[in-house]
Amino acid sequence: MNTFSTSLHTRIHQLFDERVAQAADHPFLFMPDRVMTLGQLAVQVDALEAELRAAGVRLGDRVLVAAENCPEHVALVLACSRVGAWACGVNARMTASELAGFAVKADARVLYFTVGVSPAARQHAQQYDTRASVLPALQRTLADPQATAQTGDLAERVAAIIFTSGTTGQPKGVMLTHAGLLQFGKVSAQSRQLTPADRSYAYLPMTHIFGLGTVLMASLHAGAGLLMRSQFDPADVFDALAHQGLTQLQGPPAMFTRLLAWLDAQGIDHPAAPDLRYVYTGAAPLDLSVKKAIEARFKHPLHHGYGLSEYAGALTLCRRGEWRNDTSAGYLVEGAELRIVDAQGQDLSAGETGEIWMRGVGLMPGYFRDPEITDQVMKPGGWYASGDLGRQDADGALQVVGRLKEMIIRSGFNVYPGEVEAVFLAWPGVQRAAVAGRKTADGNEDILAFIEAKPGVQIDLDALKAHAHEHLSPYKRPTAVTLVAEMPMTLSGKVLKRELVEQWQAQVGTA
Repeated sequence: MNTFSTSLHTRIHQLFDERVAQAADHPFLFMPDRVMTLGQLAVQVDALEAELRAAGVRLGDRVLVAAENCPEHVALVLACSRVGAWACGVNARMTASELAGFAVKADARVLYFTVGVSPAARQHAQQYDTRASVLPALQRTLADPQATAQTGDLAERVAAIIFTSGTTGQPKGVMLTHAGLLQFGKVSAQSRQLTPADRSYAYLPMTHIFGLGTVLMASLHAGAGLLMRSQFDPADVFDALAHQGLTQLQGPPAMFTRLLAWLDAQGIDHPAAPDLRYVYTGAAPLDLSVKKAIEARFKHPLHHGYGLSEYAGALTLCRRGEWRNDTSAGYLVEGAELRIVDAQGQDLSAGETGEIWMRGVGLMPGYFRDPEITDQVMKPGGWYASGDLGRQDADGALQVVGRLKEMIIRSGFNVYPGEVEAVFLAWPGVQRAAVAGRKTADGNEDILAFIEAKPGVQIDLDALKAHAHEHLSPYKRPTAVTLVAEMPMTLSGKVLKRELVEQWQAQVGTA
């Protein structure tokens, strides 16, 4: 099964259908209790396509699924593509009120629940008038006759909606196009030189762009296999590396932090991984100490990239096999463009920090039925203003330094939280560090640092503060350093700094 050009395809299911036509018996999904071939998955796709059509689901409709990873979720995404509906995945571990809000926002024609693998999905399903799907692992609602199908060019172009994690405000529905997902599947597969013999660890939720694009679409492009899991388990990763032919290990930095902690607890310095050949992290800022620890354990470079839901995957990727002494997110991928601009939208020179703007094949057509928010981020010439701060090295490598909204202005100086966090993360025993700003009455900003210790470690806070004082310029030194038992995080592994600041304010009695 050789790779082929995605330019021949206009919808994502066509990539799958061609794979099935080439090698229906090829093992594709590896679960703990069984293996599913491409042809067996195709049977599920056929059944769900027929069910959707019988329910009256049509071009431009949204099909929302409260899901954890399973073959049935993959089949539903592909069946939606065949019908022309948009798959709207929501992690089943969301709260009931969050799910209800997403269903309204999506104006969903029908809701599905992956009850076969997810207790959370089963709980959600009990709150709705559901019935059995044609696939036993799914339940669904009746079609909503009031839902309004999208029409026109957008109906044909869009494949899915991904809801943003909402770290800074109300979640938005990002429209992902077939062209963008197909392009990213190609780019991701080629960057790793994926082949049908490869197997990736697929715990990353396919309700998130990381799981949908980097994992599923890239594997379909290459015909590679997926070790599919509904949740992350360090012991299972260890076993997969040692005994199940795992060649590709990918996840957010939080996954690697958990894996390192588990290996430490087991007293394992160098896990057996005879087939591993590619290790990658993305979806959140990368700390250099975590990068070095992973590289020392696995004897492979930890590749990094910069991507977001609004650009169907990755805008930049590190080159395969390249060892770097920094946390660069790498170089532009095929079909993508970027600019680093100042507050007036003027281009900055190499080495200067500014906002990252992007455009290209993967760029979203906008936020679903939210033109005002879309207009706020779309700039003349078709550029998307990411809200992320970065700089490009002389060779074009991108360094992402933080969020524009998170940048702290202290005594007239710009303070990038990532720089301060790196100082704390260099201290032994620190597992996570989060730095945020808080406005003061005089118009300045306090710098608040939150520290999470590694399991079983007692941190000497005074010594840690002295370490920070030594390594940070006066204007970068935190006003307060607080130990927290556990960082509040999104399901994709991003720290919710807003919640940390609110908790701190409640503790000190500050409005």
